[in-house]
Amino acid sequence: MKKWTRWKRPLMTVVLCGATVTALQGCVEMAVGSAVVGTLAASDRRTFGAQTEDKAILFKGETRIPRIVGDAGHVNVTSFNRKVLLTGEVRDEAMKAAVEREAAAIEGVQSIVNDLEIGPVSSFSSRSNDSLVTGKVKAAFVDAKDLYANSIKVVTENGTVYMMGRVTQREGNLAADVARGVSGVRKVVKVFEYISEEDLRQMTATSDDPSKR
Repeated sequence: MKKWTRWKRPLMTVVLCGATVTALQGCVEMAVGSAVVGTLAASDRRTFGAQTEDKAILFKGETRIPRIVGDAGHVNVTSFNRKVLLTGEVRDEAMKAAVEREAAAIEGVQSIVNDLEIGPVSSFSSRSNDSLVTGKVKAAFVDAKDLYANSIKVVTENGTVYMMGRVTQREGNLAADVARGVSGVRKVVKVFEYISEEDLRQMTATSDDPSKR
């Protein structure tokens, strides 16, 4: 555990570079290597089944939803532990509802948080700035004490930072306080699934003991 703590900042820096250039995600994973990816995955508090299902939900959402919105909207789909977060911009309420119905129809989705805004599609510069803010928030989590950065998924839309993950109430409040202190953050929205401190202790004990995984 101490060895991981000593190395987590440089490793997370490699991983976080994908926040500003998402097209490099595959390259980052190859550069990090299977051993590091396994270590990072171990700190993810979802089951491996949920992680796999979230990837499938994301793929289906990113494939189906653009067919609905076309050039009249820009929708980000994020899935964590089978909960789907919808952010971005759509033309009207009818399109917003249509996107939610399509997301809810994806196999495995258990709940939807629809925070789509009615308005013009965001610019490329705005999205680039959001990616930069996401990277800065993740880096701030790495520096913060008592936070497991890889346990929290961060999405930024027009300066609003959304946070998803399985965290304790204490961790959730701390993460929100840290995010609010990052430049460029306009608002923080918590979309957490809360666990107890005892649940966290059991997860930590399991991750520290390979025989219990």
